[in-house]
Amino acid sequence: MRISFTFPEAAAMRRAVLLVVLFLSSLLVAPARAEFDGSELQVSGGVFRDEHGREVVLRGFNVSGTAKLAEHRGLPFASTQDARRSAQAMKELTGANAVRFLLTWAWIEPQRGRIDHTYLDGVTAQLRAFTGLGIRVYLDFHQDLYSRHLFDQDSWYTGDGAPAWAASGYPKESCGLCFHWGQNMKNNNAVTAATYDFWHNRDGVQDSFVDAAGEALRHVKEALPANEFKLVVGVDPLNEPYAGKYDAGQTSQTWERDLLMPFYQRFRAKMDEVGWAAKPAFVEPLVFWNQNVDFFAEPGGLALVPSLGERFVFNAHFYDGKAQSGVLMPGKAADGQYTQAFGTIRDRARALGTTAIVSEFGHPVSGFTSDKTPSVLKAIYQGLDSAAPGARWWSAPRGSVLSGSQWHWDTNYGRHRELMNDNPAKVKTDGDAMNDEHFSAVRLDAAGTPVLTVDRAIVDRVYPRAVAGTTLAFTYEDRAYQSWQQIPLANVRSVVGSAPFAVLVWDSDGGTAPTELHLPQSLRSPLVISSAAASVQGDRLLLRGGPGRQFALVTAPSGGDVAAAEAELGRWFTSW
Repeated sequence: MRISFTFPEAAAMRRAVLLVVLFLSSLLVAPARAEFDGSELQVSGGVFRDEHGREVVLRGFNVSGTAKLAEHRGLPFASTQDARRSAQAMKELTGANAVRFLLTWAWIEPQRGRIDHTYLDGVTAQLRAFTGLGIRVYLDFHQDLYSRHLFDQDSWYTGDGAPAWAASGYPKESCGLCFHWGQNMKNNNAVTAATYDFWHNRDGVQDSFVDAAGEALRHVKEALPANEFKLVVGVDPLNEPYAGKYDAGQTSQTWERDLLMPFYQRFRAKMDEVGWAAKPAFVEPLVFWNQNVDFFAEPGGLALVPSLGERFVFNAHFYDGKAQSGVLMPGKAADGQYTQAFGTIRDRARALGTTAIVSEFGHPVSGFTSDKTPSVLKAIYQGLDSAAPGARWWSAPRGSVLSGSQWHWDTNYGRHRELMNDNPAKVKTDGDAMNDEHFSAVRLDAAGTPVLTVDRAIVDRVYPRAVAGTTLAFTYEDRAYQSWQQIPLANVRSVVGSAPFAVLVWDSDGGTAPTELHLPQSLRSPLVISSAAASVQGDRLLLRGGPGRQFALVTAPSGGDVAAAEAELGRWFTSW
């Protein structure tokens, strides 16, 4: 490991070069200290901050697995042991520090007014597989197409969410010639009618959901040790909300204002009542608000809601529908392809007075469009990391880093045994076992060992786990698929060579807690050029600097003139 330090003493900071060769094998194999990891997060100043005032970025996956299925009664894993093995693999293979953890109303309240605490015990035990490793969690009350109980045994599609008692009495379901399961949201009369009734609280169905969700949250809080409950960041009240159908004269935006937001306020009040007052609600806008296929797209983004405030988080999803179609985007994703879309998410959160998270994103890892997966995932992570494409980052790098959870992490992938819609003649074993999807970033090999289904270079990334102050700019070039970063500084370009690299610029608060970057497998023995003192602990780069603006470049040692590169970086840094 080579680390180059510069020290913040006026102009000398730009010129001083101290190249230190450190042989710290014991440090590299020892477990990383986690003395700052157990603090609770809150939204403050448009970002997540921990108890030490550090700006925190959440990165990880949706823990879904069988949570959307009946196979293991709505739990993500077959057992708590499987959950622990999966959590450990996620941490080791990707450096994730947070997960979105699914649970489902149908399994919480299978009979009206009766809460299944055995199911909630299972949820809590599997959730603790992650909090026990210091991985933060935010809960998601999940639904797709309202409920699996709307669908006939021989249907092409299925859903999840509401229990059977809340999905009875609706017309026979049929989506007609639907080519994607999501079309059921608009075309299936059973789905649209049941969804409409939920938002209008027919027969008190929404009341029942809010009360059941409250009991689930109460159970989780009481079952978790206090130090692990601190690692629970918040809760998503309902996955991918949609009106079903609109009232006369109603638009998608007025529906958000008049029906969706009041539901979120009710849910927020229930959170406060059951001991979750310190946790934000991760609220989603209308599901189609940022869809890039015109056939599906509808205005939304909570545009008519004047403010959310810091007790809420603006919670968006992003999937490239054109790329998934295989026709509307015939080629691969390109540099900067999604920066505008993620810029819109940043702008909406800012306008609503809070921070943003992209709680779902991804692309199929198998199937006829999976050749696009490396480029699409790379471009999505680029959009999360920075508001500028790689070709322009060095000249216009400013932009916040977005938190996000990739869809998804399923160690059952390809090994399911799901009776689709309870039909013993339709046993689903392939992929996600849900509407023919193939999204899991992980599977088990023949020996039962978790292995990635995607290039590790794309999902095991440098990202700022915690910044002591305020992030001004960040970028990471993973070198997977192709290189999009254009380094204009000749000596820096020579030092970096073809290695992965990251650059962080931040305003340091000079506090006692360090700025932390996750180091992927490819950069565990890094070359660091920084204005802050740097050290490595396992998969963490720790940066400690005094008050004021700081920078750090992280790459692999590959040659070149480090002193000259450092001087170039100093000149670039002072041009801000």
